[in-house]
Amino acid sequence: MEECKSSIKQLDQWEISKAADLIRISFATVAKEFGLTEQNCPTHTSFSATAEKLRENLSWGWLMYGLFEAGQLAGYVALSKEYADAKKATDAYELHNLAVLPKYRHKGYGRQLLEFCKNMVKELGGSKIAIGIIEENTVLKNWYAQNGFVHTGTKWFKQFPFTVGFMKWEAKSWE
Repeated sequence: MEECKSSIKQLDQWEISKAADLIRISFATVAKEFGLTEQNCPTHTSFSATAEKLRENLSWGWLMYGLFEAGQLAGYVALSKEYADAKKATDAYELHNLAVLPKYRHKGYGRQLLEFCKNMVKELGGSKIAIGIIEENTVLKNWYAQNGFVHTGTKWFKQFPFTVGFMKWEAKSWE
């Protein structure tokens, strides 16, 4: 597909509702693919991403970014700083809710958001990004691997009808 011009900017509190809608719509395709419903997985992002929840995350210091195509919000991603304990920050960040609306997919926007996050983490003095995904989503797992992430393990949580897979990206000194 032809790539369109896009830009990424930090979202402000006035854009949070649109971001929550984008996240739910984008993650709904994943929910459908893996048979997730509000009954069997009420905390899945496709059901639980609300403007209130995003505002709470913003108050915790999450950095939220939107990808815009022709002035329309087409993608979203957030970063949060990881802490070793309540007071000691690490050089690691966690990536949350990387999402592109279905009608904007296959234009390279997911990769653009991911590269933006890698560069932002470096600018912030970090060197690592951690993510959690549906382990059984091999397409997504392979996509992250192709973009420099390494699988670090899995964990089963009783509230999910799937296994959570963990992956990590580390900045290399030659990047």
